[in-house]
Amino acid sequence: MEQLALFWHRRDLRISDNAGLFKALKHGGKVQPIFIFDTRILNQLPKNDQRVLFIYRTIKELNASYKKLGVSLWVFHGDPIMLIPDLVKKHAIQTVFCNRDYEPNAIKRDKIIYEELQKLNCGFSGSKDQVIFEKDEVVKPDGKPYHVFTPYMKRWKENLSDFYLSSYPVEKYVSNLNKGIEIPIPGIAELGFSEKQTQEFTAAEIPGEIIKNYHNTRDIPSIEGTSRLSIHLRFGTLSIRELIREVITLNNEKFLNELIWRDFYQMILYWYPQSVDHAFRPEYDRIEWEFDEVQFQAWCNGLTGYPLVDAGMRELNETGHMHNRVRMVVASFLCKHLLHDWRLGERYFAEKLLDFELASNAGGWQWAAGSGVDAAPYFRIFNPTSQQEKFDPKFVYIKNWVPEFGTSSYPDPIVEHKWARERVLERYKKALKT
Repeated sequence: MEQLALFWHRRDLRISDNAGLFKALKHGGKVQPIFIFDTRILNQLPKNDQRVLFIYRTIKELNASYKKLGVSLWVFHGDPIMLIPDLVKKHAIQTVFCNRDYEPNAIKRDKIIYEELQKLNCGFSGSKDQVIFEKDEVVKPDGKPYHVFTPYMKRWKENLSDFYLSSYPVEKYVSNLNKGIEIPIPGIAELGFSEKQTQEFTAAEIPGEIIKNYHNTRDIPSIEGTSRLSIHLRFGTLSIRELIREVITLNNEKFLNELIWRDFYQMILYWYPQSVDHAFRPEYDRIEWEFDEVQFQAWCNGLTGYPLVDAGMRELNETGHMHNRVRMVVASFLCKHLLHDWRLGERYFAEKLLDFELASNAGGWQWAAGSGVDAAPYFRIFNPTSQQEKFDPKFVYIKNWVPEFGTSSYPDPIVEHKWARERVLERYKKALKT
């Protein structure tokens, strides 16, 4: 009987240029691809979560791609900690292959599965796929991780070579896929979710013109000046290597730096998993945050009386997306103007963003609060009005999302800028001097 291995798709929902799949196919024997709708994650989500719909449709497309190769993707619904060992026993699996995930809960899950598989004399092999450099591949000369982006970015670029950007030629080895039994994919209703689409999913196509002009357009929220590819990098429907090769060809350094930020935040999350819910700089956990339910809901609903903030929050609530420049203003407003804990904003974004990625989301919110790596100094406080004057001077973006702006039905500011600025400076100083 020929040896059978599993390849477990996770944040890599594609066949081409897939590091873990390539490693599995080259290993010898037959390879059965699988995907698991993880109930431990899904049970925490609302039934109309559009990310689940995006994943579901992607899995159907992935299965269709496998079908063209004469293979079926096995799709399960349950807890991987139980399912993976059961599959290993049932099919006499020799090795389970996957691509690494650096989130704390994923690392814990994988450790448990690894230990269970050891008992069954089954290997568990991870590969690097969603980043160019991981863990300790870009560190300071003393082997410690960088805490500041610019020196990390410089070392990242020094280390880069064609080796790290080369595609994995999966296509050469597809004959090693297992042409075994077909398992029906559960319907989305069986998973407990709605098939109704309420938000737009960007195509996984690299927009060359946008990337070429990114340095000129990236801060203007009223135009299509960003790639909107983050959802595809998050779920691995697009290879990071393919994208970076294209960015280098188009020679846009600003766009490349944004992709390096992804690696940076993943590296930070790996080294400092506590930064998900604790200040990276511990002294910032001494800040005495306010909480006002009315103000917090006004922020959530885009009713703060600051039009750039409100436009951003309404865009997020309706589309699952928010322009990056506006994300910074909105986050700063919650932490600095309203003096609300950054973790509240991080959790709200985690619920709403189609492209939610824990490392970047927590890192970005800590940056806004001043408590993270490479953080903006606490005394730098975005003025939402001057940000609007600079980046949306004709109110094009604002009027698109806040049609009542300029009328009597638009609310007055819920907090006065000068007073809020003085309050937050005093509060931060007190905490950091303690």
